[in-house]
Amino acid sequence: MYLGELSGLKIGQATRDAFGDALKDLGDQFSTVVTVDGDVGNSTRTEVFAKAYPERAFNVGIAESNMVSVAGGLASTGHIPVVASFAAFLMCNAYDQIRMSIAFPGMNVKMVGTHAGISIGEDGPSQMGIEDVSLACSLPGVVVMVTADAFSTKAATKAMLEHEGPVYLRLGRPNVSEIYKDGDSFEIGKANTVREGDDVTIIANGLMVAGAMDAATKLAEEGVSARVIDMHTIKPLDTDAIAKAARETGRIVVAEEHLAHGGLGSAVAMAVSQIDPVPMAFVNVGDCFAESGDPQGLLDKYGLTTDAIVEAVKKVK
Repeated sequence: MYLGELSGLKIGQATRDAFGDALKDLGDQFSTVVTVDGDVGNSTRTEVFAKAYPERAFNVGIAESNMVSVAGGLASTGHIPVVASFAAFLMCNAYDQIRMSIAFPGMNVKMVGTHAGISIGEDGPSQMGIEDVSLACSLPGVVVMVTADAFSTKAATKAMLEHEGPVYLRLGRPNVSEIYKDGDSFEIGKANTVREGDDVTIIANGLMVAGAMDAATKLAEEGVSARVIDMHTIKPLDTDAIAKAARETGRIVVAEEHLAHGGLGSAVAMAVSQIDPVPMAFVNVGDCFAESGDPQGLLDKYGLTTDAIVEAVKKVK
């Protein structure tokens, strides 16, 4: 059973595919956008833009640090560079260049990390970006987003191009359930409540939003009313939505496809502790590297499941 199936959600595009389509469609509207690719455009889907606008696409080869520095230079000349690679390659390999060429000078560069999380499957731990959100959030002035489905990804792609300043957008490889429909509201820093509830709040992002929806469906069968919030922007964080959830439901569970430290859970916990301390529980990869395997099998093994969210809800009293 895929995440979202229990809630009757349909499988849609992978978020990386939606990003590629959106970027191409926005090419005329944002005439200063260029892509800077590390020879993985067929995987990040920047190749869709490159085929439509070949004169605005640059492939620097398998050299992520140089790729980021080139993007910073292009931004300094008035372009809007979209620099894309696997999340692990971009954030881990080129972190110092991101820090000094993009974040420190506040360059208007859009960083897109695809193949994030353990759901990339057989490619294995060397290519699984599981610490990328933590790294991105630690950089001053960088907006950090993790989208749940194709529609929100297309909206996020436009929003990041409109935003003045550095942005990190995290995307996945597998096809995911459709949470939204075309035209639904999306605003950087503004969470979306995708299911109302009064007894507990489940805050999630990425593919775990669909898992949270399924968990809410199962909990409803047991008489538990669960609110589900898609916290698609981790930085800046929607503290108003968190405060409202803490006040109205009194319990919070956070679910994410990321390490336990430094991601969505850490950000929400910091906010809750300062606003309105309530019992909390967390569903994530933990403090370990995963392994190579079938994507669904990996999600099951490392506890990124509907049942794990349900159990977490039952633990918070």
